[in-house]
Amino acid sequence: GCFLLWLLPSILRARASPETRPSSPLCQQSPTKVSCKGVGLRKFPKELGQGIKYLELSNNFIQNLSGSNMPGFGQLEFLDVCFNQLESVSATALAELPRLRSLLLGSNHLDRNYLANGEAFHLLRNIEVLDLSVNNLESHMASWYISNLTSLRVLDLSGNTMTKLLAGTFRNSPRLRQLDLSSNYIMEIQEGTFEPLEELEVLNLALNSLHCISGFSLTQLRVLNLSHNALELFSEEEGAEPYLLRVLDLSHNRLLSFPELPRAHDLTHLNLSNNLIASLLPGSPHPREFVLPYKEMQRFNRTVRPVAALTHVADLDLSNNRLELFPFSFFHSLGSLHSLSLARNCLQDVARESVTNGTELSVRSLDLHSNALRVLPRWFFDSLPRLESIDLGSNSLQPCESQGSDQGKDLGGDSHTSAPRDTCTPFYNVPRLKHLSLSKNNISRLQPRAFHRTPLLSLDLSGNRDLSMPTGALAGLEPSLQELSLRDNQMDEAALPCLGTLRVLDLSGNHLSLLPAGLSCSPLESLDVRNNNLQALGAVRSWSHSLRAVSVAGNPWSCCSLGWLD
Repeated sequence: GCFLLWLLPSILRARASPETRPSSPLCQQSPTKVSCKGVGLRKFPKELGQGIKYLELSNNFIQNLSGSNMPGFGQLEFLDVCFNQLESVSATALAELPRLRSLLLGSNHLDRNYLANGEAFHLLRNIEVLDLSVNNLESHMASWYISNLTSLRVLDLSGNTMTKLLAGTFRNSPRLRQLDLSSNYIMEIQEGTFEPLEELEVLNLALNSLHCISGFSLTQLRVLNLSHNALELFSEEEGAEPYLLRVLDLSHNRLLSFPELPRAHDLTHLNLSNNLIASLLPGSPHPREFVLPYKEMQRFNRTVRPVAALTHVADLDLSNNRLELFPFSFFHSLGSLHSLSLARNCLQDVARESVTNGTELSVRSLDLHSNALRVLPRWFFDSLPRLESIDLGSNSLQPCESQGSDQGKDLGGDSHTSAPRDTCTPFYNVPRLKHLSLSKNNISRLQPRAFHRTPLLSLDLSGNRDLSMPTGALAGLEPSLQELSLRDNQMDEAALPCLGTLRVLDLSGNHLSLLPAGLSCSPLESLDVRNNNLQALGAVRSWSHSLRAVSVAGNPWSCCSLGWLD
């Protein structure tokens, strides 16, 4: 009986009329939508029923679209033939698709027969979304394919073999809003190429071979991606019309200086990571530092303040550059800056002479990991009154000791610290700081009350070999700390206070034979004690209702003391 019930759907399909039977039993069909993705088709499934509006044929072996295979598809609005072996598209086939709005043909062989195919494309008068990515198309081929597509809104030409953008390529596509030209070999953009695209909002030119962007005139753009090129120079076109640009990605280039963006008043996200910027001060770099000479450098004004107009930038990434000094005055005009990354630079110092009295930054998240910082003075934190998160991993910072409850406005008195004020960093009395990473700072001893009156929610002290944590080192964090990492410190013991809100604790990679006594106070939900010298977990009873995840591998557990597992 079960066998017959299992066969019943197949029997019913076999009795169905030819008009409603799908071409393959593996196709999924609803009244207006059919998906035959990856079912091994070698030709267009002409047997599909009337009224289909959405048809997915990706990941098959279809080589051509011909009119004889496509009767009855007059209602089709969306067609996906990506990842096939398509090399021929006939005019009679496209004439059968008068309502087609979206045509996805990525990852095929449309470089073959491109003249005849392009002629057929002239019938796609209503097409709004076109994907021609990864088809080995050269510049002139791509131009021919879209030469008569006046209704295009979204165009994907990524992953082809285009080497330059021809002036007339987009002449007949004035309604384009999104254009993807990434992953080509574009070295040249002819003058006037983008002039017809007055509605263009998103442009992706990443992963090409552009060396210079001068006279950038697309004032209506919202998003521009120029990452992974070879840019040494980026400058706007002279004029008075403001730019509407919100997101600009110039990462992974060869920029020697901060780009000049005097009219990008709406910019909110700017990515300059992985460049060669060594200074953010006016007057640098010198023209001789450029690898290639550009005539545009004659009007390249290096005396202006390049960020004066960037009052709305909220996210600025300058990681992986060559900066040696933290330039407070440079960032001061960025009144909306919330997230700033200067990770993986060559920062050694922050200079007081670069900070005027009352200078405050609006930064809430600051990433300074992997630099060469040895000390951050008290005024550094006073100048960041909204700071909530800071990553200082992989530096050489030593926390100061706080002996009282009201110190911290200035380190003028040496009695408040256990080390000279020029050798340690005061992490106490930072009233809004919630997340702090001091991993891999070669901290040998954590001073008492090092984080007093700093309401940390998470603290990362991992990777500080042979770290010593005396009683009182974390005093003051009892009511706030929720996550603590002491991973890979090779500690023999750790003294923890009664951390009443601690939920996540990582003690892996140490030499602990006993868990810290104060842990019984904590409502732990996650505990990692891998690779220690533990024989039993003594305090586990206090976490029996809170603990959700525990990692215990790599310990010499005593088989006679496994009651804690119960």
